[in-house]
Amino acid sequence: MMDDSAPQSDSYRVTADELRQFIERIERLEAEKKDIADQQKEVMAEAKGRGYDTKILRKVVALRKREPDDIAEEEAVLEMYKEALGMR
Repeated sequence: MMDDSAPQSDSYRVTADELRQFIERIERLEAEKKDIADQQKEVMAEAKGRGYDTKILRKVVALRKREPDDIAEEEAVLEMYKEALGMR
């Protein structure tokens, strides 16, 4: 009769090692993400120190990620709503 416990424990050990590697990779990426967020805060602080409106800078960054047609459509609808409410 063969002892099946050894292959199972080997299989478990490989899985545990692989799991540990995934966890460590995720932790490294989270640390990198935090470093990048800190760098972004520094850039925003520098821009603010030079007189730029950081709220508007964030909006511009978000707009640059979008398609021009989507932006134009949203702005047209916004203008229509504002006009309907007498906000012009």
